[in-house]
Amino acid sequence: MAISFAAIALCAGCSKPAALPPAPPVEVTVLKVEPRDTPVDFEFTAQTQSSREVEIRARVDGFLDKRAYTEGQLVHTGQVLFLMDPKPFQAALQTARGQLAQQQARLYITKANLARVIPLTRQNALSQKDLDDATGNEKEAEAAVIAAQGQVETAELNLSYTTIKSPLTGLSSFARQQDGSYVTATSAGLLTYVYQLDPMWVNFSISENELLGYRDQIDKKQLIFPANNDFLVTLVMADGSVFPSQGHINFANPAFNTQTGTFLVRASFANANGTLRPGQFVKARVSGAVRPNAILVPQRAVLQGAKSHFVWVVDNDSKPHERVVETGEWHGDDWFITDGLQPGDRVVVDGAIRVVADMPLKITGEPKPAANPPAATVAPPGEPQHLAAQESNPAMSK
Repeated sequence: MAISFAAIALCAGCSKPAALPPAPPVEVTVLKVEPRDTPVDFEFTAQTQSSREVEIRARVDGFLDKRAYTEGQLVHTGQVLFLMDPKPFQAALQTARGQLAQQQARLYITKANLARVIPLTRQNALSQKDLDDATGNEKEAEAAVIAAQGQVETAELNLSYTTIKSPLTGLSSFARQQDGSYVTATSAGLLTYVYQLDPMWVNFSISENELLGYRDQIDKKQLIFPANNDFLVTLVMADGSVFPSQGHINFANPAFNTQTGTFLVRASFANANGTLRPGQFVKARVSGAVRPNAILVPQRAVLQGAKSHFVWVVDNDSKPHERVVETGEWHGDDWFITDGLQPGDRVVVDGAIRVVADMPLKITGEPKPAANPPAATVAPPGEPQHLAAQESNPAMSK
């Protein structure tokens, strides 16, 4: 009988399974959407260029006697860089001076002859033709003196060209010709370069798609450029450090490059210490633009669905609902939302990946900002968003 009662009790227990406890609500943080004017930066790959890059060339033919500067060092305006053999040019100057003296003597004689002919012509002792000949000889002698003076000046210039000086203060390059080489003023005349370091130019290019995208956003009041396009430009060096001084855009090419389809822009930077050198690759961060009434949500709040991006929006009953959104560019740790959200919407941020529609939520507060927020930099229009995300969020790149 005991065994029978135990079997009956066991069967009764099998007919009524134990109820599972309800799942606890998911803990999330919620951010209230508040549009605000947001400054944005644009980053471009750029390259430094000397504001004055001067070719030092020989201006006369001759032998190179001596290099008078240290290659790679700073040279100053008027500093001697090269010396050429001056002897042939000294001899040419001496010859030109002798020819000038001859023409001056000839002029003296013609003037004296004219002075004698004039009174004799008045007394009809000489004909008018004799006076005309004497006058013509004087004029011809004067012209010959002027030509001889020009030859002397040319010879003096050629002699001065044998001492080759720097026309500016800047960084010198290596010598293209060695001592004893015969150089000419044409093909073999390049001796070296001198690069002015202060100010330094920084060139970067904007593609046609990017420029058209900016114009479209400006027309739609989604983007505002500063007055007179007075942008500030910050340089990010190859090691990630920031150049201490900021620059300004001083030139924009009015035409597109037909080969690359890009638009050249140039900024100028003070470089008194010579930190920047010509040819360096840097990043130019252009700031000054503003997105008015922009809606930003943290990157982790935006999820990727089968066909589009979406966020979880919490209603007045604290229940989540899926909302499809259109995304713009990255902005630091946030993402611009161009469509799908309205002011006052409450968006799930932390814990969004665990949320299911209409499930109970436990709202623990607002999301905390990133511990080390990256610079507020957006990807130019047309750049893949995942690449921009990796640049602005090192954790994603890893």
